[in-house]
Amino acid sequence: MDPTTIQIAIMVTSMALSYLMRPKPATPKPAALSDFDLPVPDEGTPQAVFFGDCWSGDWQVLSYGHLRTKKIKTSSGK
Repeated sequence: MDPTTIQIAIMVTSMALSYLMRPKPATPKPAALSDFDLPVPDEGTPQAVFFGDCWSGDWQVLSYGHLRTKKIKTSSGK
């Protein structure tokens, strides 16, 4: 056998071993509503209304939405 063939065989073997021995990634847990920590104003705090792009020294979150969960459907490609 010539040296190039041996080197290619060693490379393919080491790639296969590194693929088989790699650590398996942990499955992340889905986000829940309790994971979000958004600042909300106290009752009676004056609320500013901006139209367009504005900079404000103080900000507050009056509302946020669409934090719903929906099952992800995957197709098998057929």
